Amino acid sequence: MAKHEAGQKEMENHNNRQTRPNTVRTYSDTLLLMRFSALGDVAMTVPVVKALAEKCPDTHIVFASRPFAATFYDNLADNVTFLPIDLKDKRYKGLTGMERLYQTLAGQQPDQVIDLHDVLRTKYARMRFRIAGIPVSCIDKHRSSRRLLTRQGAKAAGSLPTAFENYAAAIAQAGRSILIHPERQEILKTDSSTLSPHAAALCNKIDTAASPAVGIAPFAAHAGKIYPLHLMEEVIRILVSRHPGTNILLFGGGAKEKAVFDTWCGGYENMVFASARCNGMKEELTLISRLDCMVSMDSANMHLASLVGTPVVSIWGATHPAAGFLGWGQSLDDTVQTDLDCRPCSIYGNKACKKKDYPCLCRITPDEIVRKIEAHLR
Repeated sequence: MAKHEAGQKEMENHNNRQTRPNTVRTYSDTLLLMRFSALGDVAMTVPVVKALAEKCPDTHIVFASRPFAATFYDNLADNVTFLPIDLKDKRYKGLTGMERLYQTLAGQQPDQVIDLHDVLRTKYARMRFRIAGIPVSCIDKHRSSRRLLTRQGAKAAGSLPTAFENYAAAIAQAGRSILIHPERQEILKTDSSTLSPHAAALCNKIDTAASPAVGIAPFAAHAGKIYPLHLMEEVIRILVSRHPGTNILLFGGGAKEKAVFDTWCGGYENMVFASARCNGMKEELTLISRLDCMVSMDSANMHLASLVGTPVVSIWGATHPAAGFLGWGQSLDDTVQTDLDCRPCSIYGNKACKKKDYPCLCRITPDEIVRKIEAHLR
């Protein structure tokens, strides 16, 4: 009995912490969606879940993910609730942690469950929901096709379904078919009235300037996705020389990024480390929404810009848009990549380069990138 009461208390605590719908109303059913992965992958769920919320206004949609995703799901739609679960918490480690995760999810009393992640934790939760008689559907990541796309030697031709299509297909398994139209648009609404003073000042500078504003996010989680920094600095030099007065905003975090950004900012008058001026991701999204263009690797910032309707010049090395991870509404015309037989060698960019020196990135010239940027400058 004590164990049962402790479990109930745990679920109540999570329920109290979640973001609830803006209006109190009665729904016909509850649909639980799960995705606990990295920032970019979760960001790509947002347009699909928004389309689902609009298609099924009488369904209460609970989206369970890591706490950072609250920024995406706060106020996304009246019938969407965000359930934050911090899987770094030791309580969610091991088999007992997987059971705790299931109990937390089950506390939402879903009528259906959709697994948009398909990893060990969510597989366990799916099994438990099935045992409880709850219908479950799951994403197909096309893992065998991914292996054919990235294998050494002759690679499979063509493109894989996009992440958005994979999410929509999993939702369709649950009998809730939706139409998605990946066009550049503002999926998330931003609000400059609530910015902190430093971010507000920067936002005002962009809004009132006659010169364009360009964001640059030069880092990524893996070396196979990072354009050489000395070449990226050359991109900045060429851009500033051709378009004096351009405001350049740098996005990223961490000690390594800060050291690089501090050096760059010391050499250019209209360059600022924007992430350091912002109080959280919501403020970064507001700044990104004001940009003429974002320059990003195949990384989270490409997807953040996509959610607020900002065009992205994306740079691809070990990875490839054909794997299905181009940002929502972004154009292949705005991608920068080198045509090599070894590309793509990885879906996520986390494999060591067989040629040691990442020619897929080093052979991209700074001028190529600048020309793509210039197409978006006001």
